[in-house]
Amino acid sequence: MSVDITKLSNGLTIATETMPHLESACLGIWVKAGARDEAPEEHGIAHLLEHMAFKGTNRRNARQIAEEIEDVGGEINAATSSETTSYYARVLKNDVPLALDILTDILIDSRFDEQELEREQQVILQEIGAAEDTPDDIVFDHFQEAAYRGQIVGRPILGTRQTVKSFNPGNLRSYLARHYSPDRMIVSAAGAVSHQAIVDQVQAAFGPGAASPLPLRAEPRTPAAYTGGEFRQERDLMDAQMVLGFEGRPYYARDFYASQVLSLILGGGMSSRLFQEVRERRGLCYAIYAFHWSFSDSGIFGVHAATGEEELAELAPVIVDELVKAAAGITDVEVTRARAQMRSSLLMSQESPASRAAQIARQLLFNGATITNEELIGRLDAITAPRLSDLAERLFMGQTPTLAAIGPVSRLPGTTDIVARLDSGAGYEARAAAGH
Repeated sequence: MSVDITKLSNGLTIATETMPHLESACLGIWVKAGARDEAPEEHGIAHLLEHMAFKGTNRRNARQIAEEIEDVGGEINAATSSETTSYYARVLKNDVPLALDILTDILIDSRFDEQELEREQQVILQEIGAAEDTPDDIVFDHFQEAAYRGQIVGRPILGTRQTVKSFNPGNLRSYLARHYSPDRMIVSAAGAVSHQAIVDQVQAAFGPGAASPLPLRAEPRTPAAYTGGEFRQERDLMDAQMVLGFEGRPYYARDFYASQVLSLILGGGMSSRLFQEVRERRGLCYAIYAFHWSFSDSGIFGVHAATGEEELAELAPVIVDELVKAAAGITDVEVTRARAQMRSSLLMSQESPASRAAQIARQLLFNGATITNEELIGRLDAITAPRLSDLAERLFMGQTPTLAAIGPVSRLPGTTDIVARLDSGAGYEARAAAGH
């Protein structure tokens, strides 16, 4: 299988991968515009726009959009992230033209009816309330706010009650006109699809001379600047939720894949260092994991855990010591295991047209080209144990941490204590325990 790519004269890119053994397809439109592209007074509008796309066009009302796709057994959905918004559908192969027609219709001809807008604003207000009642979710919002203090990239995607209630149809059209330009859009499809048929249909809907053309140019994005910081909120909860992190690497930086591998070694499964030390050996929490988030120009490497109030004072220092041990040395066995995890995840995802369509779109949006499996595996094979320990030292040692915690958190050490432990004799003891 290979990816076919066509770029229209207005800059819009169409990419497909035909999987002839399948009877279904996933197709969608990915836009390089999300929550971090909002103006200060537009907090939450990118997410609201995604919701409103399904609430009626000049050709279909909201019910017709839902019924037309479900009449053929298909599914349609959308998602908003900090840097992208995606609109996608999964259907049987004969219904690809219908799905693509609906997707193009909702992007270029949404009505933004005021009554529908009022209803959807109420839905999102309920969504904000539900998030606030879910501490293991909301702690990540506070974590990102602390990591990018005072910046749009650090704001929660949902917005606030005040901003969401303030938007009108004109605000939605303004955001759409400023950011949904063809040079920021990828039409991606995988499965039982014909590349040329999709190109022809997209050309008619989005190409030069189309009845409802897209804006010619998107506004530039303000660069992200990691600051680090601390947020804690005392709440009457059974467990304390905590996230500790440091500045990571952006998409497709040299250390991007190495950072992913390091996160697996530290906290990517039951065999990982943090799981074995924190849960299995010490019994300090039920679950713990490491993660590496990337943006186009920045990133965050973090650890999330939840534990009781009594265990919290011990948990944070143990996590810090494991970070120090990683900087002191990584074993070849660990690298081999993490490579195998990433390789299997990569190859398994190729079997899903939805995963493949999204992967193609992300690669084109952030890298400007697709990456073959062989190239990805080659990049993984080039990652060595010394390179990972060097990366861990550069990520964690002498860097500004970010800490967010919710619950009974009075006994949790602060970022000053964490920095001191990284640089103190406790850190050297951890290095010695690692055999270095």
